[in-house]
Amino acid sequence: MPQEAGNPFDHFAAWFATPLGQYVASEEAGWYDRTVADIFGYKAVQLELPQLDALRANRMPWRTIFGRSAGCSLRCDPAALPVSEQSLDLLVLPHVLDFSADPHAVLREAERVLAPQGRLLVTGFNPWSLWGVRKFKRTEQTPWQGNFVALPRLKDWLSLLGLETMRGEYLCYRPPVQRERVLARTSFMEAAGDRWWPAAGGVYCLDVIKRVRGMHIIEPQWRRVKATAASPATAIERMKSQAGQDRCK
Repeated sequence: MPQEAGNPFDHFAAWFATPLGQYVASEEAGWYDRTVADIFGYKAVQLELPQLDALRANRMPWRTIFGRSAGCSLRCDPAALPVSEQSLDLLVLPHVLDFSADPHAVLREAERVLAPQGRLLVTGFNPWSLWGVRKFKRTEQTPWQGNFVALPRLKDWLSLLGLETMRGEYLCYRPPVQRERVLARTSFMEAAGDRWWPAAGGVYCLDVIKRVRGMHIIEPQWRRVKATAASPATAIERMKSQAGQDRCK
């Protein structure tokens, strides 16, 4: 299978400008917008693919994009991030595992930099779909020369790292063709695919949380104090005393 020279993320970003790439970008942007809107914290980082702003709907005060591709705010290797341990509340990987030389190393780095209860969002191509079938054609290049990590394998990696999958979703049920007319005519496949063959979507989306064993949230220890009931005689004496004070004013 031929390999393209240069940075694979830059080639993938260029493919995003094609009709098929725009279709994928639109579907994924919708999922990211829905998901990140309710994730709170202080620091969020997206790795690679600045053409897809996966953090635009998030409200964290510090948001940026790291990676090797053009347009990233800070150039670095996704498997060696220049941040300290447990310092990020949200990390987003749009197709980073598809085009990294060592996807497992990227996940290990994600576990290192995520704070306890931090969230990891991952999207990638599903090899068990029409998109995965097209990958076997020897003449194909971007994006079919990528890794296309199978979802069960990915979940195993996550579990070994102590990262728990909260929810998942599939997108992109239309056939992977570059003709805009075909993409428009097969739009009905989105609803049909989500209902009848949900695991056959071309793109998977995972919402993952970093669980820390032995950690629990400390809640305030409230103690119920019984109110002392005053006797009728005491209440009358207080009323007489207050009335006397009012007359002296």
